[in-house]
Amino acid sequence: MKKLLALLALCIASTAFAGGEMKEVCTPVKDKAGKEVKNKDGSVKESCKKIKVHKKVEGEKVPEPAKKK
Repeated sequence: MKKLLALLALCIASTAFAGGEMKEVCTPVKDKAGKEVKNKDGSVKESCKKIKVHKKVEGEKVPEPAKKK
């Protein structure tokens, strides 16, 4: 029974993830001198990776604590 509950909890935990939109961000590759590396055809070589973009949550401003005298 414990194994069944543990397996169920594992399945639920693996499917529950933070939502977010996937976005691909590309930056030009640079050499040690700081110059951009070019491909054989003359275009600039880029390094791309996918990141998650989350929605910004709006909230209320936190009130300042009362000052002690």
